[in-house]
Amino acid sequence: RQVIDALGQAISRTPGCVLLDVDAGTSTNRTVYTFVGSPEAIVEGALSAARVAEQLIDMSQHKGEHPRMGALDVCPFVPVMNVSMEECVTCAHVFGQRLAAELGVPVYLYGEAAREESRKALPAIRAGEYEALPEKLAKPEWAPDFGPPNFVPRWGATVTGARTFLIAYNVNLLCTKELAHRIALNLREQGRGTNQPGRLKRVQGIGWYLEEENIAQVSTNLLDFETTPLHAIYEEVCRDAEALNLPVVGSQLVGLVPKKAMLDTAEFYIKKEKLFILEEEQKIRLVVSRLGLDSLSPFHPRERIIEYLVQAGEVDGGLVAKPLGAFVRAVGGRSAAPGGGSVSAAAAALGAALGCMVGLMTYGKRQFEELDPIMRKLIPPFHQAMDELVAMVDADSHAFSSYMEAMKLPKSTPEEQERRMAAMQQGLKTAVRVPCALAEKVTGLWPALKELAHHCNLACKSDIQVGAKMLEAAVFGAYFNVMINLKDITDEKFKLAMSQKVSRLLEEAKQGSALVLALLEKRAA
Repeated sequence: RQVIDALGQAISRTPGCVLLDVDAGTSTNRTVYTFVGSPEAIVEGALSAARVAEQLIDMSQHKGEHPRMGALDVCPFVPVMNVSMEECVTCAHVFGQRLAAELGVPVYLYGEAAREESRKALPAIRAGEYEALPEKLAKPEWAPDFGPPNFVPRWGATVTGARTFLIAYNVNLLCTKELAHRIALNLREQGRGTNQPGRLKRVQGIGWYLEEENIAQVSTNLLDFETTPLHAIYEEVCRDAEALNLPVVGSQLVGLVPKKAMLDTAEFYIKKEKLFILEEEQKIRLVVSRLGLDSLSPFHPRERIIEYLVQAGEVDGGLVAKPLGAFVRAVGGRSAAPGGGSVSAAAAALGAALGCMVGLMTYGKRQFEELDPIMRKLIPPFHQAMDELVAMVDADSHAFSSYMEAMKLPKSTPEEQERRMAAMQQGLKTAVRVPCALAEKVTGLWPALKELAHHCNLACKSDIQVGAKMLEAAVFGAYFNVMINLKDITDEKFKLAMSQKVSRLLEEAKQGSALVLALLEKRAA
């Protein structure tokens, strides 16, 4: 535990690094650290951890269930927010070079950072594990990307690279290690070899036994959860286990998980079981229940979902985190942002929210029972749009701020003037695209709002009327914001396309709002 804590402290004490999670496994004898920060800070945090690992870890004494080849076994750089894969590749190269130079250890590159196709997959580099390194390093084809081709007994070797978010996910079984591994071979993409591939793409897997829990696990790495989602792993393990008469007793997420991976799985079970769930919190709870994610230890979403942890660590939550009064005062301040664009986004979000409210005030009531299937269809688009439009409140403010920052760039030389002008033009285009996207989002709601007006509880007539006018006003606001920023853009083709688009969306908003109001008046009469 002292070693685990020392490594965590080395990371968290690095300026700019935020340590989000430490996941230690007893049987695996392996700890996963997840931390976020700027590219420069993350490289420094990883190097700080490596220096401590060199002093405290002796690989010649290490045993564990999980494949491994070094004290700092693998260090992947993953784009989470506001960073590109290319930047992560650069991080891997800088980290690998500095680690090898400072500690004199062999370092391999994998994933998107790999220099050779044969080294893209981590299992290929780690084949034979630590014990095979003396022989492996002597072969020219396995010369490290950085550092000497020498075996360092206390350290082993390190693999670093760049990749998309990997999810470490294990399914629990009451059986032997061999039976769990049999199922893993059926599922993992590699299968039993080139002639017997597994069923699931972008999945690695092995079977092992957790002595401390007295259960076996099919242990998987999801290399791309959008290709093979969490529920696909769980359902396929259950299918094979049933064929072998083996009980599945929940599952386990190791480390952190992207929110989208959880919500995709929620949507699978909602559709499969014909459920009606709107709130994100309830969708997450459904996933925890269906996958049995709390079978070995409590699953706390706020501590395990990466977006929640990143948001919790942010000092400034943006405009949408402010109380309504503070937001209104921010709009009323002596500043260009937040302005009409952010107010338009807030109006649109409130319009969508009223649509959602009217649907919910109709759904689930005995007197409107025959309308339940219709409301189940109409409510989700408003609920989803409500959240997306709220996010645009800050997006609009940030878009205009980027233009204002570009205006402050130096303009002493012709080169500086050219860079400043290009940045200003880019800022203006962004300031146009955000309100145009808002208008498009609202346009997608008119069909649902018209149908809602035709069927809804008439006790909510005024609410849907206000909602319609709020959505219309939001598109008016978007139109005005687009047009005022277009006048300073020099790209004539872009100007014409955006002007025509936002004018069309405004006409659709006028017609949509008028039709909703007319439908309601007709019903009331």
